[in-house]
Amino acid sequence: MRHRLGVRPPRESDFRRAAHDPRVTSRVGLWLGVAFLVCFVTGLASHLVQQPPGWFTWPSRPVSLYRITQGLHVVSGTAAVPLLLAKLWSVYPKLFGRPLIRSVPHLLERLSILVLLAAAFFELATGVFNTTQNYPWRFFFPAAHYAVAWIALGALLLHIGVKLPVVRDGLRRRGGRQDEPEAVALSRRNFLRATGLAGAAAVVATAGGTVPWLSQVSVLATRSDRGPQRLPVNRTARAAGVSSVDGEWRLEVVGPRGTARFSLAELSSLPQTTAELPISCVEGWSRSAVWTGVRMADLLRAAGIEPDHALRVESLERGGVYASSTLPANHVADPLTLLALRLHGEVLGLDHGYPCRIIAPSRPGVLQTKWVRRLEVLD
Repeated sequence: MRHRLGVRPPRESDFRRAAHDPRVTSRVGLWLGVAFLVCFVTGLASHLVQQPPGWFTWPSRPVSLYRITQGLHVVSGTAAVPLLLAKLWSVYPKLFGRPLIRSVPHLLERLSILVLLAAAFFELATGVFNTTQNYPWRFFFPAAHYAVAWIALGALLLHIGVKLPVVRDGLRRRGGRQDEPEAVALSRRNFLRATGLAGAAAVVATAGGTVPWLSQVSVLATRSDRGPQRLPVNRTARAAGVSSVDGEWRLEVVGPRGTARFSLAELSSLPQTTAELPISCVEGWSRSAVWTGVRMADLLRAAGIEPDHALRVESLERGGVYASSTLPANHVADPLTLLALRLHGEVLGLDHGYPCRIIAPSRPGVLQTKWVRRLEVLD
């Protein structure tokens, strides 16, 4: 009806703002691609640490390695949010291009964009919810997040492959044409600066959870030093169904020659080691704390077992995905891997894993099993 009255529908050529220039689109796309790549690689590393295939070994040193990689994962994902919005703003006029489908490559490009956008928004939205430990869905977050990441990567690679000539041309072109008004070139540069500042602001506002010197300015950081014994708690004893610990509790250490049992008093009488180690969680937050306990290698030797095998660690928590974990052999042998009994010089509180918990360098917090009841040597 509007067309019959002389008002035609908008066309792609009607959008002449500097923000829609191919040079802007290419540069924002490059930044977004870097953010996605960092987010994917670090997320893949976190997945492999938690569910390692037989060929994979995650090092125990440096002690902050997982803290760094998971911090980068969350920070790059956060930075991708404003970058993705800027990218969409720069290319939305293409929705008005005609004909809708011009060729097979053009069809592939549009399909890849549709899949990429759906996967990217799913990853970013669920990732943000995960940092706040809010899960308003029925699916298991780690499995879904991991699977969709591969879909996003495939769609991104297909999109890059189709658009590579345009991207290359956009990145090579610098400045403006001789007949281009200076105001247009300035507007283009201002849009890029604003996009970069928005990404930097998003990082600064959220990175304090893992970068200590940003904690005072990160207004949107989801964790702080507040919590029992000056350390945050993701999963409380009540949530895990551990209301108390029986006075008859004994730690079982199961080896090839039998089972050794240790009371809390006997564990406390073994040589104690104190170390400052970070506890780093998959949500991206991490904090260093002072832990005291028995070196895992010393404990195994006290049970007559050489510390050269992986261990299955079982918790008093009877259910849940993380009620047990596997401690790899290289972590078992590391002198900084502790069966922790104290935190900041105090006996572990129940929410932090009383009577004992695992603290190992360069491990995700979900694998630092609390309320340990049994250690079993694996072949």
